[in-house]
Amino acid sequence: MDLISSHPGNYIAIGENIHTTRVLLRKGKRIAGEDGAEVILYQAADGSARQLPIPDSYKSTQDYDEGRVKHVKIALAAAMRGAGAEAENGLDYLRALAHHQERAGATFLDINVDEFSLKTDEQKAAMQWLVGAVQNMSELPVSVDSSDVEVIRAGLEAYQSVNARPMLNSASLERPDALDLALAHNAEVVVTAAGEKGMPSGTAERVANASRMIDAALEKGLQLGDIHVDPLVFPISVDKDFGLHCLDAIRELRAKYGSEIHLTGGMSNVSFGIPGRRIVNDTFVILAVAAGADGGIIDPVLSSPSEIFAMDRESLGYRLAEDMLLGKDEHCKKYIRAWRKGEMKAGAAR
Repeated sequence: MDLISSHPGNYIAIGENIHTTRVLLRKGKRIAGEDGAEVILYQAADGSARQLPIPDSYKSTQDYDEGRVKHVKIALAAAMRGAGAEAENGLDYLRALAHHQERAGATFLDINVDEFSLKTDEQKAAMQWLVGAVQNMSELPVSVDSSDVEVIRAGLEAYQSVNARPMLNSASLERPDALDLALAHNAEVVVTAAGEKGMPSGTAERVANASRMIDAALEKGLQLGDIHVDPLVFPISVDKDFGLHCLDAIRELRAKYGSEIHLTGGMSNVSFGIPGRRIVNDTFVILAVAAGADGGIIDPVLSSPSEIFAMDRESLGYRLAEDMLLGKDEHCKKYIRAWRKGEMKAGAAR
């Protein structure tokens, strides 16, 4: 058994839950009440049951009409722009997100405000405010995540902790200047395998793109231990070989750069379009670690590292998910058939 599997505390879990992209379904168990008085149910950091109202302003959005509730976006708007009880409730919701991830074993708290607003200035203000708030809620360092380097800059400038270094998520051949930003703010950095003009098409292109970014980071003075490589995880539902492309890239990068560099990735991307996503995600984490990964961008509350590595690898669910992720189940047919028949249990034998 490898070091990570035998000691889950060594897994570098970048907690992805403080993202304005996060969605709850209006028909799901976390939403209560009738139209006109709906609330988001949650457990506060102190363990009490609480409710976050869905404001009327959100009910006029396309997301709401289509049954999606972007709960982090709602909480952030309430905390930043509200007053009195409304602001405190929004802040309490964000505090709960940080607290639950910290308790579940997160190493970093990833923060993304890209869907808070379409305006860059408002995104920058939200990132500055949220980084400032989160670092007062948790001792964990933040990972500043955005599709816009200027929004990342705003977040890093707001980070004041002297106890732990922040992370920049992410730098790529599309935006190599982000490496200078990481260096200027003494940040660890996620570098991705994206090319100058798009996503990689297979293992070789992933390794080539990531290697160029790693070498560029080293030339600028970053250390191997500062670098977390994301080979880019694509949905297995689209192509049966997507899992193998990523796993093989992890294996090759580990062999090329040795033990100091970190290998990560957005693990939940692999299960888009597939039922029973949790067991698929958890199985992929195990396969990625076996290939050489030592971390991942995950939801540690839904699946903590200790729970993931305690999975029963002889269970039907695990075996079917593994076959699918290794390209042995064309169009995911066997897995989906078993899921529909209720023949497996997600999270079995934990």
